[in-house]
Amino acid sequence: MHVFLVHHGDAVGPEVDPRRPLSAVGRASVDRIAALAAARGARPEVVWHSGKLRARQTAEAFWRACNALAEFSATRDLQPDDPPQWIRDRLHGEPRDVLIAGHFPHLPRLLALMVSGGEIGSTFPLHGVVALVTEDEGATWRELWRLDG
Repeated sequence: MHVFLVHHGDAVGPEVDPRRPLSAVGRASVDRIAALAAARGARPEVVWHSGKLRARQTAEAFWRACNALAEFSATRDLQPDDPPQWIRDRLHGEPRDVLIAGHFPHLPRLLALMVSGGEIGSTFPLHGVVALVTEDEGATWRELWRLDG
């Protein structure tokens, strides 16, 4: 089972639009990174996003590029300050490949929890992707690859 952790693309500031959609640069970067992830074999069966507009727009780009037949939905437990244990526990035993489009500081904390038990080692790529794999139903994870945004 694979998990693809995706930090949303660059968004406009709240003074421009309080909904914070992706900027023009963010849209272009997300489309480029999504195509690169698809070329590396990313084929999630499930795409989850936080429900915030910038995360939804990012998730949609990956959904289109990687697997437009995947289940697509906003889901709980992906807000910036949500405890990463909630998503880690939801992934335990999940048989499908999952792509998660979310936010900082949640994603770096989730990555650290999944690969090193909570020790923050390497940094999460800003507006990038980290691909993880498990071979024991989510008990342990290892990083396969990452793409910078």
